[in-house]
Amino acid sequence: MEIGRNDNGVVVGLKNHVELLEKIPNTIRQTIGIIPSVNINTENDKQYIVISVDPSNSPVSYRGKYYLRSGSNTLELNGTELQNFILRKHGKTWDSITISKASIKDLDSSSIRKFREISIECQRLTKPDIEVNDMNLLDNLMLIEDKSLTHAAILLFNENPEKYFFGAYIKIGFFENDADLIFQDEIHGSLITMPDKVMEIIYLKYFKGLISYKGIQRVETYPVPRPALREAILNAIVHRDYTTGIPIQIKIFPNKVIIYNDGRLPENWTIKHLLSTHRSRPYNPKIANTFFRAGYIETWGRGIERINNSCIEAGIPLPKFEAIGNEIRVIFNLNNKKSSEKSSEKSSEKSSEKSSEKSSEKILKIIQDNPMSTIEEMSLSLGLTTRAVEKNLSKLKTAGLIERSGTKNGYWVIK
Repeated sequence: MEIGRNDNGVVVGLKNHVELLEKIPNTIRQTIGIIPSVNINTENDKQYIVISVDPSNSPVSYRGKYYLRSGSNTLELNGTELQNFILRKHGKTWDSITISKASIKDLDSSSIRKFREISIECQRLTKPDIEVNDMNLLDNLMLIEDKSLTHAAILLFNENPEKYFFGAYIKIGFFENDADLIFQDEIHGSLITMPDKVMEIIYLKYFKGLISYKGIQRVETYPVPRPALREAILNAIVHRDYTTGIPIQIKIFPNKVIIYNDGRLPENWTIKHLLSTHRSRPYNPKIANTFFRAGYIETWGRGIERINNSCIEAGIPLPKFEAIGNEIRVIFNLNNKKSSEKSSEKSSEKSSEKSSEKSSEKILKIIQDNPMSTIEEMSLSLGLTTRAVEKNLSKLKTAGLIERSGTKNGYWVIK
């Protein structure tokens, strides 16, 4: 590294610039907000400068902009991203920020009453928990800080949260193709009431049920099973970035359903992380906690698995998940004909037996490649429910082909 030249253009020796070297750390600190260590090292009778910068969990400011190092990439933070980053470093999230002008009177009593009813019904709260006044209830749900309502409280229980957060609603549209919109609806209101409203209008107005009979019982089969679509909608509501002003959009086509949601994966995550076994890491923890208490969601990071298992049981393709910029998409490709086609019991049994044999062979191959494979990973890889994988593993163990070594952190052994 050259640190100076004389009038003849010759590099000046390092020893003559000790004072300059001492100034380098302070100069860098004042310029970009970090403090490096600067040392002179000697190798093969030659001297050189080593400037070391330790990793930092805080963004670095330079010329009015903030930057963060993520792996091999340098990311510029601005607006909401910078705000969320700073909040996270202080143990807070966007939905925990308070609104000083809002009071308990701004909340919808019917929405709070609905929450009381469903939370006691699903046994996530007890009678003593809900038999308190509204202020204490919200305080117990951690929706109040310093005696002020949080963003989460307004979104969850205000009749018109769009007064505070533009775009806090859901748009649904039916499209003949990518260009032609046939009809549409908007779902407004408090978040706690939104899932039921969305599900009701989609299955009454947008989906056509295929009718079949089991004996004298009438059965209606829809393009997307209710548990799968409900879980996808709940994920969109709970993990949404409500600062963008863009509503959740659900586009329904004759052959697919796409849910568009402004949000982002957890830091350093990819779609691969999302589809594998993982812990719950909600983007809006306070909203997620209230939805959990209402019995709408679990908090174990099993949402994607539940969606996939529901689709497998219904006989439709697994949905596709995409993360593009700050947008998360869930795409259900529909297979309407499959549910209406029936075969005889005999051919069905033979097909089931062959399918089971093939599944067992595939499970053996997975174990051979990775003895540490979990049941959930096998389920996603094979497109089977976790219950079906467990049955195949049980058959293989009974046949003496495999055995399990260890429990929680164990592995599979092919005998």
